Amino acid sequence: MLEKITDAVSFINSKVDIQPEIGLILGTGLNSIADLIENPTFIAYGDIPGFAVSTAPSHKGRAVLGTIGGKGVIIMQGRFHYYEGYSMQEITFPVRVMKGLGVEKLIITNAAGSLNEDLQPGNIVLIKDHINFLGTNPLIGINHDELGERFPSMNEPYSNELMGQVENICLNHDYNVKRGVYLAVSGPSLETKAECLMMAKWGADLVGMSTVPEAIVAVHSKMQVLGISVVTNLSNIFHQKAHSQEEIWENAERARKILETVIIELIKK
Repeated sequence: MLEKITDAVSFINSKVDIQPEIGLILGTGLNSIADLIENPTFIAYGDIPGFAVSTAPSHKGRAVLGTIGGKGVIIMQGRFHYYEGYSMQEITFPVRVMKGLGVEKLIITNAAGSLNEDLQPGNIVLIKDHINFLGTNPLIGINHDELGERFPSMNEPYSNELMGQVENICLNHDYNVKRGVYLAVSGPSLETKAECLMMAKWGADLVGMSTVPEAIVAVHSKMQVLGISVVTNLSNIFHQKAHSQEEIWENAERARKILETVIIELIKK
């Protein structure tokens, strides 16, 4: 793994002159946030040594490097999911590479279903904690001490400092933002009513198919992590109608402009 990370970092450094200090991983329907980068360089995942290729709908599958507010940024336009058939190590490889490039703060966004009626479609929710229900962990296997300790603490996987900054930004813009617990499932089938009821009783507010592997590896890498969910649908605890991908994308779009403003101001801070 160490050699693969070095190869990917060297390749990306050969294409750009900046050192990114902030990384973003964009979820379903949120790719346009990358359009905010100044002087962008686009690199297809297929060109980067060791990278997988995203097959999820609406995920563009490329890295974008440039600046926002004078800060060096790398944005992953699309992520890899367990349901695509990739290993946990492949899914989280971009996080390892971002750390190798110099990234110290990682913003992870996703589209999520709500298990809590207080969190409605179109809402933005800060992930305060997570439940790993994927049945596996990206740190299983040989631990490389150069990358992180064998048993990293998950006492505060998502930075309270960064969440506080986002809340202050939202307050200034009169945006309503809340905190919630995100639960990750493997997918790709959506959750049954019984599963949603179980998750809600466990204390989960949101459910999705990503984010947790990347967050675990980022914590292992000693990065500060901010997790942001865009609520794209109420889980079927609350209704009988089946969800559609069109509904999910439409609600992601509703929140996109707010999220863009929040992310730009946070990066500038």
